[in-house]
Amino acid sequence: MDKFTVHTGLVAPLDRENVDTDAIIPKQFLKSILRTGFGPNLFDEWRYLDVGVPGADNSKRPLNPDFVLNQARYQGASVLLARKNFGCGSSREHAPWALQQYGFRAVIAPSFADIFFNNSYKNGFLPIVLTEQQVDHLFNEIFAFPGYQLTIDLEAQVVRAADGREYPFEIAGFRKYCLLNGFDDIGLTLRHADKIRAFEAERLVRQPWLANRLPR
Repeated sequence: MDKFTVHTGLVAPLDRENVDTDAIIPKQFLKSILRTGFGPNLFDEWRYLDVGVPGADNSKRPLNPDFVLNQARYQGASVLLARKNFGCGSSREHAPWALQQYGFRAVIAPSFADIFFNNSYKNGFLPIVLTEQQVDHLFNEIFAFPGYQLTIDLEAQVVRAADGREYPFEIAGFRKYCLLNGFDDIGLTLRHADKIRAFEAERLVRQPWLANRLPR
């Protein structure tokens, strides 16, 4: 997965509490066995005025002009600001996949559902917890200043605003290490690829029958 070090991006405000994973990526899109292609259907029931169908040409679907991500001032946003309990509902890795594939690198909220929170880290997507007061202030800033951007410095564990204000955030050391280095669970294992190959070679010397394969 991609490393996360420092990211500066336009912020989109999703002024809703309890945004569940079925709103983030509706259930009908979970039929795909691929890990790609979910971005166009992020917040599908809110972004479009018709019913989303897997495989449909989204460029021809009617957009909801009132939904924040369809507004011109938030096009190209890569940081999402939300209210408390973001990512509640059923477990699905497709939720952070959809957010990433739309173009978001991080989401800031006062609280997250545990499963979404853990799935995000495992897929290189950064969920940042700030206080409700801090999130309120950021919403006010975004609404007041078109083009509002934030810089997220993971090494320093701080969100920086253009006016110099800083918002520190907490993150577990192991999760920080994985994001900074771009390691998912497979990547963590492959750090030891040489040792794994050496072990397998030595094992086959001691137990050569393990190399035999059953006929299909």
